[in-house]
Amino acid sequence: MSIFEVILINPMKRQRAVLFITKLWKWFTADFLGIFKEMRWSYLPPLMVYLAAGVSGFTGIIESFFIKDNLGLSAAFLAGLAFWAGLPWALKMPLGHLVDLFWRRKALFVYLGASLMAISLLIMVGLTGYADRMGSILKLETWYIISALLSPIGFVMQDVVADAMTVEAVPDIDQDGSLIPEAQVQRMHVTVQTLGRIAIIGGSALVAGLGGWLAQTLSYVIMYWISLIIPLISVMGVVSANLTQRRRRLSKSSTDTRLKADETSHALEPDWHILGGSGLFVVIALIFGISDLTFKKEIILFGSLGIIVYLMKNILAALNPAKQREIIGIAVIVFVFRAMPTFGAGASWWEIDVLKFDEAFFGTLRQISSILAILGMFGLRGWMARRPLPYLVVFLSIYSTLMMLPFIGMFYGLNDWTQATFGFGARTIAIIDTMADSPLGQVAMVPMLAWIAKEAPKNLKATYFAVMAAFTNLALSASNLATEYINKIFVIERGQYDELGMLMMTVTGLSLALPILTVFLCNRIFLPLNR
Repeated sequence: MSIFEVILINPMKRQRAVLFITKLWKWFTADFLGIFKEMRWSYLPPLMVYLAAGVSGFTGIIESFFIKDNLGLSAAFLAGLAFWAGLPWALKMPLGHLVDLFWRRKALFVYLGASLMAISLLIMVGLTGYADRMGSILKLETWYIISALLSPIGFVMQDVVADAMTVEAVPDIDQDGSLIPEAQVQRMHVTVQTLGRIAIIGGSALVAGLGGWLAQTLSYVIMYWISLIIPLISVMGVVSANLTQRRRRLSKSSTDTRLKADETSHALEPDWHILGGSGLFVVIALIFGISDLTFKKEIILFGSLGIIVYLMKNILAALNPAKQREIIGIAVIVFVFRAMPTFGAGASWWEIDVLKFDEAFFGTLRQISSILAILGMFGLRGWMARRPLPYLVVFLSIYSTLMMLPFIGMFYGLNDWTQATFGFGARTIAIIDTMADSPLGQVAMVPMLAWIAKEAPKNLKATYFAVMAAFTNLALSASNLATEYINKIFVIERGQYDELGMLMMTVTGLSLALPILTVFLCNRIFLPLNR
């Protein structure tokens, strides 16, 4: 007798089956498909800017191979360069305040950012297609460093505007003039931030496999010429936003009080705490950045962290003490979680040299990861909205540790054993691990961004979003610095991977223990109600 016949005969099991199918259908229609029903035209402009950030990974795979084969840069140096490339994200503070001050001219920030991105890509065109000419002016490594630093500056200028536009995209008042319930506003914030992550990851999925496959048929220089389309996408997003605003002013709704409030809400004076603190950050970064001090990166990191904490203190001063403790506790937890070190470039070299992963396979992995991350955000949107961030950090720390174990195992021969015993090797293990890990890849980001957007004041939305996001993004610079330290303790060179196993186990242990310990301490100190 089949299981379906048993269910049909037994009334109790039939009732349970009907209840399960009903809940599954409700989840599918409310959480998975509901995001399409909640889509608004006001969401589109920032989503196009995010999409441009996503498709920027089009050249990521060929860049790794180009560095490995043509530039004499060590894994430790690349980790250090990643530290410097991450610092412009801390500049979201002054840029965010400038966007608020010149809100009606916000498109200029996107245009300037797109120009910097285009210059960065043109440098890579020169390196991959005209290396002799480029080398006659500056060393190829110097050109690459310039390109690596210009690109994130362009992205951060566009990201500041896009973040503020996501806050603006969620209305507080319905079309009939009535206030929208807080729960519905929160859900809309989760929806727009989910769509933002989907735009980024969807763009990555769109080009991940395509980039790897085209790299086998097209030259690197042609790939970089094609990538010049990327800055145009973000520019189109801002142009569409301007056209939408113009239509609103020409329509009957131009007399709507909401539009008038939006126009007057940006008539504000400069906040010299933010501008002065940000200026101090720039001075510290420049002075110590060009110095020969041994610990200049550490000084810049902790100096920037001190400035951001000071600005956060000023922004949070108007809130009640309980709310302040809640925001500080969650911010610390997210910072530590994102500051964990990674394996570094040496692990990628090992995958290329030992596991024989090529461009096409890396593209396949990235595409699988991106597609499953999108599906995960569709399916887990409701779950993310209902769970507090400390819970998510603990869950993700444990889950990420489990997902790192297969790669550690492959370093010690797991793939050889599975090949001999079951008939599959390293590539199958990598695909299975990617499929298991990817759906939860953005679980921590969406609730955090929705929480920041919901708390942002209307006339300082870019400033508030920038300060809070700068704090969490600075954790990525801390992660790069920690990665550099670990790569100096466990030295990984091209073709020499003896210490990679210990490096991976150390990173895995830290990534498991430190975030969980931070959640435990913050729950006792800052979040007594969430114990």
